[in-house]
Amino acid sequence: MNTLVLQLDEKTVQYLIQTLKEHRIQSTNAYVRFAAKFKQVTILIYASRKVVFQGKNASAVAQELGYKPAVHNSNQDNIKNEQDCPLIGSDEVGNGSYFGGLAVVASFVKQADHAFLRELGVDDSKNLTDVKIKQIAPLLEAKLPHKALLLSPQKYNEVVGDNKLHNAVSVKVALHNQAIFLLLQEGCQPDKIVIDAFTSPKNYQKYLKNENNRFLNPLTLEEKAEGKYLAVAVSSIIARKLFLDNLDELSQKVGFNLPSGAGQQSDKIASQILKTYGKLGLETTAKLHFKNTKKAYQLLKKE
Repeated sequence: MNTLVLQLDEKTVQYLIQTLKEHRIQSTNAYVRFAAKFKQVTILIYASRKVVFQGKNASAVAQELGYKPAVHNSNQDNIKNEQDCPLIGSDEVGNGSYFGGLAVVASFVKQADHAFLRELGVDDSKNLTDVKIKQIAPLLEAKLPHKALLLSPQKYNEVVGDNKLHNAVSVKVALHNQAIFLLLQEGCQPDKIVIDAFTSPKNYQKYLKNENNRFLNPLTLEEKAEGKYLAVAVSSIIARKLFLDNLDELSQKVGFNLPSGAGQQSDKIASQILKTYGKLGLETTAKLHFKNTKKAYQLLKKE
């Protein structure tokens, strides 16, 4: 049996899924996102966007679908890049959501972990379904050194806002710094530390001066780092699960299905929480400095 493996971008994967939807078959592999049988060739699309063609005519079918098999370079997987070293990656989830806490995770990943992570389908949490995240995160938590911090809405509201200890940026600096510091304290020795950029390096260093727990290791803030570094992607997945679990717990506590994000649905739910529990209901479930709070009060007045 001939096997051809391609790594495709998300846009191309979506096109391929659309093209093969009438030939879809079931797959028991938890890591397979989509499977199809086309002209006696089995085509498997993994969550990592790796696409495998299996069958006697694998190369021909791939070419028919528009993908020319590249000459395999045995050195391809060993090309030195910026993440081929022990690395700590840090990311946060919940920053843009009105309801729920703010989750920050720092993870330590070595090159020896890369094959496991890619086979698992590790990717930026925004590219994975919540179901997939809840499947993958426990496996990552069990295998990789990491530190996960959750700032609950109630604690968030105590420290973030006008005339309080933090603003929306400085609180993230504090949490990222603490998560990385704790990981280093446990003996992790990274060659590089990367944070998914949420502010400028200059701004980060300005707020960092207020933190007591400091480390000397240099760190880098990079935009879209979760798509460049597996360590950051791991942190984004664990943080997403932590945020979702917190959102579920808060939903059960108040009896409302709290949505992620900060759209109109959040305004409507917030107004109902105000009606039922008063301001205390929002203080324990939402980030009060968001504009949604004002909109919720306006909706309540209209009732």
